Amino acid sequence: MSNIKAWKLISLFCLFAVLMGCQSKEEQLQQTIQESIKKADTELSQLGTALDNGNVRNAVLLKGYGELLKKQQPELTKVVDVITLDATRQGALYSGLTQRLKDIKGTYLIPPYEDTLHSIDLLRDASKPTLFSDALTDPINMLADMSKGTLARVGAISKQAEGEGVGNQMVGNPNYGNWQTNSNGISFWQWYGMYRILGDVFDRVEYGSWSKRRKYSYYNDYGRSRYSSPKQIKTQSALETRTRQTYQRQGKQFTSPYASKKTGASGLSRSSYTPPKSRSSYSRSSSYNNSSGSVRDSGSRTSRGVSRGK
Repeated sequence: MSNIKAWKLISLFCLFAVLMGCQSKEEQLQQTIQESIKKADTELSQLGTALDNGNVRNAVLLKGYGELLKKQQPELTKVVDVITLDATRQGALYSGLTQRLKDIKGTYLIPPYEDTLHSIDLLRDASKPTLFSDALTDPINMLADMSKGTLARVGAISKQAEGEGVGNQMVGNPNYGNWQTNSNGISFWQWYGMYRILGDVFDRVEYGSWSKRRKYSYYNDYGRSRYSSPKQIKTQSALETRTRQTYQRQGKQFTSPYASKKTGASGLSRSSYTPPKSRSSYSRSSSYNNSSGSVRDSGSRTSRGVSRGK
């Protein structure tokens, strides 16, 4: 009897192996995508729980900066409340990740599948508390610059080294606004949704001059690929191309806002300094390994509590 059972098990194993061999590469990729989506869903939920429980360091710091700034300058309370929302699930940064996952779920059966896998991996990276904590340095530093020197910048180039400029850290980030082109072909930054109130406080930003003189921000120098959807990246590229062509017709020189990374920022997590996997690494001829590290409720090493700055 034992020999018969053994042969049955061997036969079932062989049948399973044959069936797996008959599965097309397309079906294998679809299955891998489904598994990756489940992991992304879990990891994004874990990030939300970490925010709820105060386990993302810079989210705690962002709230602390907000409370201090509101005491110092009560007239900025409404603006501060909007900026500090990023320390919660209701902020644009977290909401942007949930929308991207929703979009992926609605289109993952549409080829090319390698593009979908790449998008999911970038989303999973962005959902890591360490990276999300780093991304929060932009709203933190926006508050720091508004504090007139009483709050320190975090994980960024110092204000002394970079020069004056308030409110630029969140410009160019499609989670907060977009570039609107007027009838003269000139593009200006437009805050949208609840962030429109920022337009009442900060100067208007023109794309061409911003591209040439933009200051450091985490999003534009480190986080753009992870905290943008493919559609948003394409929109940015199209605007860059269109503006360059306009400048060329006018005999002017255009400088891409992403031509060079602003250097001098310190204190970010190691993950931020590690470039994400490129699209070309998802070879159609190779199998895809979607195993990755688990998400931990840890924050960036950047913050050491609410501190007084220069």
